[in-house]
Amino acid sequence: MSAVENPGLSLASRGMLAVIVAQFFSAFGDNALLFATLAVLKNQLYPDWSQPVMQMLFVAAYILLAPFVGQMADSFAKGRVMMAANGLKLLGALAICVGLNPFLGYTLVGVGAAAYSPAKYGILGEITGGEKLVKANGLMEGSTIAAILLGSVAGGFLADWHLLAALVACVLTYALAVAANLLIPKLRVARPGQSWHFAAMLRSFVHACAQLWRNGETRFSLLGTSLFWGAGVTLRFLLVLWVPAALGISDNKTPTMLNAMVAIGIVVGAAAAAKLVTLETVRRCMPAGVLIGVMVVVFSLQHSLLNAYLALMVIGALGGFFVVPLNALLQARGKQSVGAGNAIAVQNLGENGAMLLMLGFYTLAIRAGAPAVATGVGFGLLFAAAIAVLWWKRRPG
Repeated sequence: MSAVENPGLSLASRGMLAVIVAQFFSAFGDNALLFATLAVLKNQLYPDWSQPVMQMLFVAAYILLAPFVGQMADSFAKGRVMMAANGLKLLGALAICVGLNPFLGYTLVGVGAAAYSPAKYGILGEITGGEKLVKANGLMEGSTIAAILLGSVAGGFLADWHLLAALVACVLTYALAVAANLLIPKLRVARPGQSWHFAAMLRSFVHACAQLWRNGETRFSLLGTSLFWGAGVTLRFLLVLWVPAALGISDNKTPTMLNAMVAIGIVVGAAAAAKLVTLETVRRCMPAGVLIGVMVVVFSLQHSLLNAYLALMVIGALGGFFVVPLNALLQARGKQSVGAGNAIAVQNLGENGAMLLMLGFYTLAIRAGAPAVATGVGFGLLFAAAIAVLWWKRRPG
């Protein structure tokens, strides 16, 4: 297939629809596999603190590959990069399915995810533009959250029913993602001719980091999204221990259902952001960031399943409203300066560095015997304070 410069700016173009479908299956597989692999760890009697350690290995792949995956996304057609990355995820899921070490298999999925992320977000600026970019991000987040919703629930329910069936379903889902990637039109390479020498790539990435960090708007976006996703992944693991401690429920599906409530809320928040926030009014999202931390505290103190569902749905809505405009801001400004792929790779470094740090503290707290409820309250207060400081630093004049 010959390369095309732009398949159209419409949000209903073939290119956009193919990206959204591929993203849905890829994210569905990611979330179903997480809960299926957590069930594997429980089935094989690994200790509770090993669960976040597994995610830390996944995150470490993002951090180690950050200097290289952005250039990869900008040096090849992004749809083909997405296909290769989903192929790596498929291999990782297959490794867990056939009984290989779950930590190794999940780390391979992390390598695929690290390569996938700059391409999936960077491609949005190539198949749409202008103010439609915020709406395109809303579609991407909506597809992702729908996949989180369905994938998490499917992973938990299938793991309770038959663990091998859950793992096979993950493999098949990644295969569908690879197939969907084939339908993405082959776009022109964004930044051809870059050096593939290790030292040169590392220097290029350091330069991209410095350039984005010096710019006030991109620094603001990097800090905000890093805090959000670091908190999000920590909350997901907190739920696994919070449910039996606060609700007295010890199955696999209840934490997945609670995660689904967050996903539903994010869809609502992302839709609201697409209507109410533009690149020029991004600061409108900051109050929602502070309220996320407040609602985490409220949630941690609940002992009713219904109240927990409602609190997590509100947290999700606030999260969607907070993160979608920040993503769009970084993509727009990053495309103009260092390239969209490099910008997303720098963002991944920040986000996964925050995840690694927060998961590390969470793991230490759990190993030290901290109660799940108290951990949740402290976590929520710290997050609210961090976003409040970022908001204050970003104030005009």
